[in-house]
Amino acid sequence: MHKSITLCILLCFSVVCFVSAQDIYQKNEGVDVQHYVFALELNDENNQIKGEAQVTVLFKEKAVPFALDLIQKLGEFGMEVTEVLDGDSKANYSYANNKINIVPNTSTDSIQTYTIKYQGVPERGLVIDTTKYGKRSFFGDNWPNLGRHWLPSVDHPYDKASLEFRITAPEHYDVVATGKKVEESNLENGYKLTIYKEPAPVAIKVVTIGVTEFASRVVDYVDDIEVSAWVYPQNRLEGFGDYEVAGNVLEYFIDHIGPYSYAKLANMQAKTQWGGLENAGTIAYFENSVTGNKTVEPLIAHEIAHQWFGNSATEKSWNHVWVSEGFATYFSILYLESVYGDERRKEDLATDKQQIFDYYRKNPAPIVDLSIKDPMKVLSTNSYQKGGWVLNMLRHKLGDGVFWEGIRHYYATYQNGNVLSEDFQKSMEEASGQDLESFFKQWLYVKGHPQIKWGWTYLNGKVKIKLEQQQDHHVFQFPLEIGLVKDGKMTIKTLDIKNQKENLEVEFDGQPESVVLDPNEWTLFEDMGKF
Repeated sequence: MHKSITLCILLCFSVVCFVSAQDIYQKNEGVDVQHYVFALELNDENNQIKGEAQVTVLFKEKAVPFALDLIQKLGEFGMEVTEVLDGDSKANYSYANNKINIVPNTSTDSIQTYTIKYQGVPERGLVIDTTKYGKRSFFGDNWPNLGRHWLPSVDHPYDKASLEFRITAPEHYDVVATGKKVEESNLENGYKLTIYKEPAPVAIKVVTIGVTEFASRVVDYVDDIEVSAWVYPQNRLEGFGDYEVAGNVLEYFIDHIGPYSYAKLANMQAKTQWGGLENAGTIAYFENSVTGNKTVEPLIAHEIAHQWFGNSATEKSWNHVWVSEGFATYFSILYLESVYGDERRKEDLATDKQQIFDYYRKNPAPIVDLSIKDPMKVLSTNSYQKGGWVLNMLRHKLGDGVFWEGIRHYYATYQNGNVLSEDFQKSMEEASGQDLESFFKQWLYVKGHPQIKWGWTYLNGKVKIKLEQQQDHHVFQFPLEIGLVKDGKMTIKTLDIKNQKENLEVEFDGQPESVVLDPNEWTLFEDMGKF
């Protein structure tokens, strides 16, 4: 997900133990949702929805009590549950504290389907509003845990499931949703039924529907995957033109990472709280993303990258959201580098670097911050830009060939699954044959970055570099390239920084005109000036 098209987020001395973070959501690892069917009735008279959800669960050992999230009616907003069935029988359930708590009628069945009938007006999650052109609209906007406002579900990314949407709405609406369209039928009562099915397991955070008056066009096919644009009729041609680049982006990521997981790739102009929201196979982009000037390409690349990172290989704990957002940030840069060259990579990373420094001065925290308990607070410059910079440094450390081999290995291992940061580390270690614990430990679990004061002199065929890390909470260890400029040409040398204070020498024929630290944007550090 993205806060803006410019890829920016508007939004201690001790080293944290290198362990799995656990957010505060009460997981039930003994119960695994296999499949959802969400049947929803929408109307033009009011904002009340009627729903019937079928939830198929696998009990891994024996049938045990479990809970589904659903926000209860309080005043104008929330849901009322009218019936819960355990198979064909009435379920043993209670509905309290925004949880439907179900006690199975049997202790032996390994797989059971429960039906929840409910109705109400969602306050969030399903945005019922009007488009910028004044047309009534319904848009799913679940990230991070707003699906519970309109969908009875395990509203946490650790439990993913295949799903089906059955949307009944007035027949003048166009309907797009997670999955592939399998039916569209007029019901002869002024309403239309539209059904979408997604066979891949999806987290509720990236499940969506879009219901309004759309113009839609298939803009590409990539490996038999339909790529489409769904935009408002009032800016139809501009929207089709802006969104058609999605096919090129999809092809790049398939070629470089691995197979795409979902039934289609729809790109939807939408009413969303975000700049973009990476819903699986049905991405939402903010309404004003359509300009006709094709300026939305970086945002499209970011959201499509999420289809691999965050949607398919999904964080198991909110504290590890960088494996979603940091990856989408950097893989957007990688795509843009492939199109526009390495200068584009350096420009984007230089911009991100300054945002990291500015953020750190006000928010000194590590990328994996175990103190955060509210998923709405895990998004920051750390999880986006700094996470992307970690991948950039890892790429440089391993080299392009090994880096991409590791990325493909990671994705192949965790496609359609869940991950923590250490799972990514393990995959990169297996691909590279290197021990990467110190790298991941200092960049993910230690706050801040190197703050370097430095100077240089030239004597007797050697460039002498004096360098000091100014931060006092941790001594970072890292390779640092320097550029020695003479006669308009730059020679690159690499320094191995291990200590807080370093006095290093490199041989060089003739006094350089200038010395530049990290000319190619490979190391995250802050230049604090010269001695």
